[in-house]
Amino acid sequence: MAGGGAATRGSQRGSVTAETALALPSVVIAIALVACVGQVVGGQVRCEDAARAAARLAARGESLDRVRSAAESAGPAGAVVQVDRSGELVTVRVLARLPLALPGHPEITVDASATADAELPPGSGAGAAS
Repeated sequence: MAGGGAATRGSQRGSVTAETALALPSVVIAIALVACVGQVVGGQVRCEDAARAAARLAARGESLDRVRSAAESAGPAGAVVQVDRSGELVTVRVLARLPLALPGHPEITVDASATADAELPPGSGAGAAS
């Protein structure tokens, strides 16, 4: 009976290597996907921060160039900034295409918008004397 155990061990030799060879690509793919999710979440947060900061500047009456410049510097590289003034509201939208660290370099678009009440210049508010 002792000889049978040795024969079984011999037939299983190399099975750990084969299992590792099969499992390793799955682990690498999982790590790549987690890294891509991190890229997308980071890009989304940067878009949100950029839109919020630019909306505050636009609400204070800063120039359109200053608002766009602030959003572009705070947002992801290559971000596109749209500013819309409608009555007493200012809306800033920041869009960015993020290349993912995957084979073929696919891209995903992230965007965020922020709206703020435009501040009225001193003397032009409802309480100003006529």
